[in-house]
Amino acid sequence: MRILTIIFIGFFSLTTWSQDTIRVMHYNLLMYGNDFGGCTSSNNNVNDKNGYLKTIVDYVKPDIVTVNEIYKDSYYHDLILDSVFNIDGIDYYARGNPPNLSNGYTLNQVYYNTQLFTLDTSEAIATNVRDIDIFRLSYNIPNALNIDFNCVVAHLKAGDSQADATERANETNALMNYLDNNNEIGNYIMSGDFNVYTASEQAFMNLLFHSNEAIRFYDPIDKIGEWHTNYFFANEHTQSTHSYGECHSSGGMDDRFDFILISDEIIDGTNDIEYISDSYWAVGQDGLHYNKSLIDSPQNTSVPENVLSALYSMSDHLPVIMDLIVNDELGFVVSPFQHFDFSFNNPVKDKLEITFKNDQHVEISFKLLNLNGHILYSVSVDQYANNITIPVSRLMKSIYLLKISDSCNLQFRCLSECQLWIKSIHFTSVIKIK
Repeated sequence: MRILTIIFIGFFSLTTWSQDTIRVMHYNLLMYGNDFGGCTSSNNNVNDKNGYLKTIVDYVKPDIVTVNEIYKDSYYHDLILDSVFNIDGIDYYARGNPPNLSNGYTLNQVYYNTQLFTLDTSEAIATNVRDIDIFRLSYNIPNALNIDFNCVVAHLKAGDSQADATERANETNALMNYLDNNNEIGNYIMSGDFNVYTASEQAFMNLLFHSNEAIRFYDPIDKIGEWHTNYFFANEHTQSTHSYGECHSSGGMDDRFDFILISDEIIDGTNDIEYISDSYWAVGQDGLHYNKSLIDSPQNTSVPENVLSALYSMSDHLPVIMDLIVNDELGFVVSPFQHFDFSFNNPVKDKLEITFKNDQHVEISFKLLNLNGHILYSVSVDQYANNITIPVSRLMKSIYLLKISDSCNLQFRCLSECQLWIKSIHFTSVIKIK
């Protein structure tokens, strides 16, 4: 199945159109501000960590960052905001407010781009160890009505004993019961350090196989299995960046502890936000360092050298990222113009069908272009036509542009004099091939 999402855009504005993607990152910051487990202000200094984290953030350029292991004192939460995100001329990032500061010494947090998002509410689901937090964001671009984006952030119980696994299961069970009881459906991600060793752990199965299918989470890369000390999953391992260490866990890269899971609405793009295939990555993971540190031979060239050094020094976990694309025009799109009304099916399966009403009785041109401006399909119709079909079944998975113009389209001034009928759709989605 091929699904095509179209953007309407004028030839006069191709240079200013921007692709509306969201980059999400999750990162365990390793005892940021908390002296515990061999981590001290000497070997895990927050000022040093700010420099490492800024290097990573500058490289990744995320719009949303969810994190684990920040000390509960708000000073440290603000320190990251002011020393990593809002610096060097940038002032548009904000942080969440975890609603329960009493459960645990280290907390979850979210940092987000306020040019794109507004934080609506925060909720905490209490467990015996650490809260699971839900940060409810909304996309705040004009005309993007009711686009919700909910970030569930969890740091599940660590440890390889049966008691630890049982506690992790209890934690995810509490979350899923909450989502089920409150009929929580929509755009959800669940990110965090899950500390699970295999997909068969009950904690993980609670998330992916809950009896209520509407609230289930899904692995965007569908790499389900026995991750622990399994070379087959070398590309997915996120812990540990070190083969030895006092503060950092040792043993080399052999566990997939860190995840971003997504709801089926995001997989299918049915609620205005869609996952971009192949965008999920554990940053710095080249698949060649199984049971090795991140900087052991062979040379890791997956990121620039300064970023690799920052990843190694910052944490014993790798950050995980993925890209999403936003489109508040999914469904049936209708023109707002007075004299030339049009509508079309969007997303598109096999054929783009445009219906229009041409009160001016002029020739209308339809052109389908790729993002480089190359024309893939072009047709003109006279004043007597009122519909057109453009075949798209052979097109590759991508984003495309549709330009509609009338026969007066000779100069830019025709926009006002001859009514160049172009609708600009600010959000986009992707072709999905199943």
